[in-house]
Amino acid sequence: MTAAQNTITDTNALAEQGWASLPSSYRMPDRAPTLAEAQQYCRELAESHYENFHVASWFLPKRLRPHFHSIYAYCRISDDLGDEVGSQAQALALLDVWQEQLDACYRGDAKHPVFVALRETIGICDIPKEPFADLLTAFRQDQTVTRYASMSDVLGYCRYSANPVGRLVLYACGYRDDEHFALSDETCSALQLANFWQDIREDFARGRIYLPQDAMATAGVDEMTLTNQQATPAFRALLRKQIADTRAMFTRGAKLIGMVDRELAVDLDLFTRGGIEILRAIEARNYDVLSARPTISKPRKGLLLLHALAGRFVPGMRPAGTMA
Repeated sequence: MTAAQNTITDTNALAEQGWASLPSSYRMPDRAPTLAEAQQYCRELAESHYENFHVASWFLPKRLRPHFHSIYAYCRISDDLGDEVGSQAQALALLDVWQEQLDACYRGDAKHPVFVALRETIGICDIPKEPFADLLTAFRQDQTVTRYASMSDVLGYCRYSANPVGRLVLYACGYRDDEHFALSDETCSALQLANFWQDIREDFARGRIYLPQDAMATAGVDEMTLTNQQATPAFRALLRKQIADTRAMFTRGAKLIGMVDRELAVDLDLFTRGGIEILRAIEARNYDVLSARPTISKPRKGLLLLHALAGRFVPGMRPAGTMA
């Protein structure tokens, strides 16, 4: 057996081990499903994995819902391939399989139900491969990069991990110009950062730090602070600066809410308000995200939905980005 054949065999074995760590429904099927079967698969996956999907889908035109289901299913499984298996090698092997299916999807001969459904979405909405492939770049990066030297590097990661999702949503809704994309990137990166700041303790337990290393050094914060789970004055000052910068990104991105149709605007407003609410939850704990994870209560989530609705339908209500 040649070296290349050995490599393929090893990769297949790693992928098989990885699939065993995931829901059986994720596996490659013996045959390609029909379009109706594939769309049903994606709908069930979306609505069973994401508690807010039902809320978001209320405001989407019925004709767009299958496309959002297929996009969500792609993102969901891609994320799980990177984060929910036993080893880095298994994750990378599975991501290679997923990349092969993405390439096959654009050739028109994919086998997995996600890509059978996605092929229909790609054709109707005229979506290029780049944003789908960019997400896989981010999930591969998660396997090898655990520290970021500067905020520029963190935002470079967001360019692959978060921004493609917003662009996929815009493509599905018929928007494809640079101004819409740039504003969406602001919001998506801000949402990613808000989650990073909320999950500093949890990410550190997984071996990852998204706080920029240069900002930590300037503030006098080292990894022992995270190990001890003590929000020192220096740590609080560091996080206060990150929160202020992230809020400014939400404010800039909120301009997009007024540039899209009503149904999409409600969703954008809701997610922007949710991101800002995460920042507020961190501030309410005086920037202590190390002793406990800041959360948003269910009643508060309901209030955010009402505000998002009012901000779009009630004259005079302020959009999310203008909130203090």
